Amino acid sequence: MVSLDVSPASSPFAAAALPLQLFSLKAPVLVVAPHPDDETLGCGGAIAQLRAIGCPVYVLVISDGTRSHPRSQQYPPPRLRQVRQAETLAALALLQVDADCVTFLGLPDGEVPHLSRPGDHPVAQAALELCQTYLRQTAPQTIFVPYQFDPHRDHRASWQLVQGAIANLPQPPRRLEYPIWDWDPRQRQPLAEGYRAWRLDVAAQVELKRQAIHCYRSQTTDLIADDPTGFRLLPEMIANFLHPWEIYLEQTP
Repeated sequence: MVSLDVSPASSPFAAAALPLQLFSLKAPVLVVAPHPDDETLGCGGAIAQLRAIGCPVYVLVISDGTRSHPRSQQYPPPRLRQVRQAETLAALALLQVDADCVTFLGLPDGEVPHLSRPGDHPVAQAALELCQTYLRQTAPQTIFVPYQFDPHRDHRASWQLVQGAIANLPQPPRRLEYPIWDWDPRQRQPLAEGYRAWRLDVAAQVELKRQAIHCYRSQTTDLIADDPTGFRLLPEMIANFLHPWEIYLEQTP
């Protein structure tokens, strides 16, 4: 097993860390997750804090997450989709988010369309319209969205969909971006120009967040044992999301 650096310095964003006062955020809040589990990994502490003060939180999961175990015969995509949705609802229930506040867009894992790619245009337009309709219904004042330059293509595509959906709103919501793969030295990117970063103190929520992460048994255990190529959230990876802080990024005016 490869030993990974999980120190605070392992993130290129950590040096610019300042506390984020969530209590000043405008409600309701929307958390956008490219895959089932990103909302808990990236924002679990913030979600728990917001719900503890009674702030309404909605969660929109963009992809179905079924590419995590593409060769499994016991868990083909329809069954794995159900498993991952159930895991998401269980994790968010621990964080005090009701099931009726969680929406699964169901786009194919690994193929979330990019608005900037001409070949993706028809599918991307349909996904964009779904996001626009969802935002009109939920009317969030604050959106947590994946970092624009996260190495994972689905994360970047999810950012594009949200950006496109809010572009024509008369009063666009505040957008806070969260990194997922910044800890990986093989994939990380430096903090992009025009961004500021800070840390949110989530020490009081770390244990609850740990429990929520482990609700994703398909990603953290041998639940799906017939695909040796399947994705696994190893303990070293999970440790990166269990610091007593979470990193958030915001574009400067």
